[in-house]
Amino acid sequence: MNEITSHDNSALPNSLHGKDIAFTLHPYADARLHEQIGPLIIEGGEGIHVVDDSGNRYIEGMGGLWSVALGFKEQRLINAAVKQLNTLPYYHSFLHRTHPATIEYAERLVRIAPESLTKVFFANSGSEANDTAIKIVRYYNNALGRRTKKKIISRLRAYHGITMGAASLTGLPLNHEDFDLPLPGFLHTAPAHHYRYAAPGESEEDYATRLADELEAMILKEGPDTVAAFVGEPVMGAGGVMVPPRTYWEKIQAVCRRHDVLVVVDEVICGFGRTGKMFGCETFGIQPDIMLLSKQITSSYQPLSAVLISDAIYQAVADNSHRLGTFGHGFTTGGHPVAMAVALESLKIYEERQIVSHVAEVAEVFRSRLDALLDHPMVGHTRNSGLVGAVEFVADKKTKAAFTPAGSFGRRVGQMAQAHGLIIRPIGDIVAFAPPLIITEKQIHEMMDRFSLAVDEAYRWHREDGRSGS
Repeated sequence: MNEITSHDNSALPNSLHGKDIAFTLHPYADARLHEQIGPLIIEGGEGIHVVDDSGNRYIEGMGGLWSVALGFKEQRLINAAVKQLNTLPYYHSFLHRTHPATIEYAERLVRIAPESLTKVFFANSGSEANDTAIKIVRYYNNALGRRTKKKIISRLRAYHGITMGAASLTGLPLNHEDFDLPLPGFLHTAPAHHYRYAAPGESEEDYATRLADELEAMILKEGPDTVAAFVGEPVMGAGGVMVPPRTYWEKIQAVCRRHDVLVVVDEVICGFGRTGKMFGCETFGIQPDIMLLSKQITSSYQPLSAVLISDAIYQAVADNSHRLGTFGHGFTTGGHPVAMAVALESLKIYEERQIVSHVAEVAEVFRSRLDALLDHPMVGHTRNSGLVGAVEFVADKKTKAAFTPAGSFGRRVGQMAQAHGLIIRPIGDIVAFAPPLIITEKQIHEMMDRFSLAVDEAYRWHREDGRSGS
């Protein structure tokens, strides 16, 4: 296979590359490094592939950002958007107004959601959904007269977004450092990752018990009358694709119920089939009080997120909004008609094409290809839940020692993968996968073949140059 051609970084200032460097501040990027290397410009896509401005074709092993479930250029979604644009290009849901697509989708969504959830609020992104959940938790407890019950516990290495509130839930240092975060009232307990954090000889069940005990100790130390909610992803995504150990969610929920702490489940990555069930809640036996959705809700063809709440929360919120005269929260484009139309069509495709069953079937091939990498001298651990997975690289398999500098090997694998026509996501020395849910068994093999080439090339680099940091 021919390697992908590299871009000319001496491009003229009036080129797209030059304009990007001149005018754009990129999210999640080293701005000075970007000035040197410039962007990868993606101009098109179809199915599981995207194409850059030099004509190079890549397997999108991250589905964009964990999100393009139905692949690129799905004509039914495009048609749904165009039809809605020609009918009603914009309206809102403020002040008792709405439009048909919002009503129809809200009904469909509540009907497929966990039974405990009865009402839905629409926003535009996972960050907005998490911020909305924070505000609803506070509003709910104020409505019940529990004005001290406001603290929210999430986990170290969790990712819940980047607005002020959502980033405070997030447990990643680079989302806090020099942003003066987290805000007061946000606490972080241990992540759920048996391979990295379990004690020697500690079983998954015992590790889960210890984590639940640590959560309970934190609640008791803070005072149950001050702790309002626990927020968690079914599978921790951007922190390194951490699949919870057996019995983890069962034990965490039991602690929360004992102390009247709401269970808020962030399904922004896991929702709509990613784990082999419609929702991660089903995969891990979670009964949420609040559930958050985004990304795959429209296959990311349009910005949309949803916050689903239990009837108990709704009743308190409704009473309080009546007392105050309004529920003073909302977004101009929340529940946008075009986004809702695409969400409706996405749900129809999920159901008609049995996407969730397909994920469950091909996930076994994905798992076997990940596990086959365990013989590699640099691979410490592999894991997946459905079609979200990761490979964790280590400098020493016996001690699980990290690379120096941290992230150097993962970065190299990412570079080599891109050279072989595969886009993946290095998270330090963990490499994440979240391909479009429509990926076939044959395409999984092709994706993993390219990845294996990248790992072997990174290993050769590490042996020859990597130890010197070059």
